[in-house]
Amino acid sequence: MHADPLLPHLKCVRQLRDDGKVMTTYDAKLKIDGQSAAPVPVVVDLTENRLTMIVGHETVAEWQREQMRISAMPDGFHIRADGEFIVLDVNDDARFAIELGLKNAHPHLRQKMAELMREEHH
Repeated sequence: MHADPLLPHLKCVRQLRDDGKVMTTYDAKLKIDGQSAAPVPVVVDLTENRLTMIVGHETVAEWQREQMRISAMPDGFHIRADGEFIVLDVNDDARFAIELGLKNAHPHLRQKMAELMREEHH
């Protein structure tokens, strides 16, 4: 059901779940604060005000929107939740930011968000 995180041409995938709800997944790279390891390819599922990160077929994190503090920075989305600090570099960052309901972002991302919203309203 989820997009394969190893396929770089996939950015954002919207699918209808069995219960009739829309599931949106994004390909991203995950970097955990304090670890020098290379970023890990993940699929991020944004469904029903919840963010779930999946590596392969395993869920590695799941948070409700209200549990997270999210900042859009030039190197990715900085997320703090449950004492964790991660950076997500999302392929389709503008759509991801809009879907999260972010209002503040660095200038380049704000420009991409505005362009995307204009495209979707035409």
